[in-house]
Amino acid sequence: MTDFTLPADLLYNRGLIDDPRAYARERGVQSWLFLVGDEFAAMPGGMSWSQVQESVHTSARVVSDPPRELTLDLARQHVAALDALPRPTLVSCRTGPRGSAVAYLYAGLRQGATYEEVLQAAERDQAPFCASAEIKEWLRTALEALRTETQNLRTA
Repeated sequence: MTDFTLPADLLYNRGLIDDPRAYARERGVQSWLFLVGDEFAAMPGGMSWSQVQESVHTSARVVSDPPRELTLDLARQHVAALDALPRPTLVSCRTGPRGSAVAYLYAGLRQGATYEEVLQAAERDQAPFCASAEIKEWLRTALEALRTETQNLRTA
């Protein structure tokens, strides 16, 4: 594969979301994968899980925001949630880096793209996670590990 692109029906945020209901409507999403914990609702510019649930027909939550470390187990949970959610789907964290990484991880895994292809597309798209060496490393290791797990399941 040489022309990996993020599918148009998999979206992420690029900053704080002021009005979740309006944001979901403007983006035209049917579902939402919310990555933040309850602490976010109490922060300035915060948004609660209940606001997300009120904004779309279908939603899922995999708490993945700091100070939590991104792990392979979280990546598995992200993939499982995105497999179950109808499209178009929004993936959001507080300001976009983790949400964008999850979207690219999922799309790269499902399209069989290499980490280099995923990163090249993300950099071209100026995905927020590209500014974080830590998140890029998580994306690389998670993509490789999940690909191996998927291949092992097929051969078992």
